[in-house]
Amino acid sequence: MSETSPWWVRANNHVLEMAVGLGLLLVGLIKVVFPILGVVGPFPSMIDTRKVSIDAAASVPSATATGPVTLRGTGQANLVFHDPGLVDRLLLTLPNLTGAVLLIVIFYVVLLIARTFHAGDFFLPRNTRRLLVIAGALLLIGILPPALDILTTNLLIDGTPVEQAVHTPYAMNTAAEFGALLTAAAAAAFRRGARLREDTEGLV
Repeated sequence: MSETSPWWVRANNHVLEMAVGLGLLLVGLIKVVFPILGVVGPFPSMIDTRKVSIDAAASVPSATATGPVTLRGTGQANLVFHDPGLVDRLLLTLPNLTGAVLLIVIFYVVLLIARTFHAGDFFLPRNTRRLLVIAGALLLIGILPPALDILTTNLLIDGTPVEQAVHTPYAMNTAAEFGALLTAAAAAAFRRGARLREDTEGLV
């Protein structure tokens, strides 16, 4: 926005930037920094459980009731790790950590877009590219964490008594995929707006 813009418009822009910046900070601390500290120390691991699917009709070995890895529940169960090691903590954290890093990318790009609002010119080519980056990050959020959840779960249960009872079906995050489509559509609208602005400037 220009300096002649009403003060409340400029204030709203600053509030938006602060809100996005605060979200970026909180996601970075809660979803990235603290989990990493839980993996490598000095904090205790905050994740020692993984939700998994099991066959309710399956004969679960009695060994799954005790030991370093146990199953609790039927249909949907909790895979519980007692005193997990470094590799186990890393595998337990990796899917959520990947999603958090992609979310940080989204917050950062949104912050860059919000900063362009001060000039009052939303339809910029770089904002179109930024929206496409957001769409790509949302697409990856819908695909990567579920895939990593399957991969890490298989690695975690490999060679344990619960291996035969646990199923790892793939379930894409449809909400993130839908968000990616909407953001890509917004990018197309921004691209059209930028072209219209260029055409208008050419007539002046």
